[in-house]
Amino acid sequence: MAYTSVHTIPSVETYRQLRSTAGLSPKTIEAAERGLPNSLFAVQIFCDGTPVGMGRVIGDGGAFYQVVDIAVLPEHQGRGLGKMIMAEIADYIEREVPESGYVSLLADGEAYRLYQQYGFALTAPASVGMGLKKAPKS
Repeated sequence: MAYTSVHTIPSVETYRQLRSTAGLSPKTIEAAERGLPNSLFAVQIFCDGTPVGMGRVIGDGGAFYQVVDIAVLPEHQGRGLGKMIMAEIADYIEREVPESGYVSLLADGEAYRLYQQYGFALTAPASVGMGLKKAPKS
């Protein structure tokens, strides 16, 4: 299969579909509509014109950046697409992040092994990731 990468923000529909199918937590239409335009960088991987993977960088564009939404459809996993996405993101980081900029990410499961290949290091015990997930309205 021939894969191509494109530096474009996915559509709301594509974003939501890739996240849910790849096993990431679902996002509402409202959340996606608000968040996606604020991406600093985005990459999508296509196979025969169909989006099969993505990744984004968000942040303030100066001091702090976060790598998010690394997702590859299950039927395309194990083919180096995560590496392809991270290579594009690593190039963006190298080009655009100032010397004192801090780039973070949260790694699920064994994914930290992929991210280590691009210079990311585990921060515990010096610091640990924390999160707050807003509960749905009842």
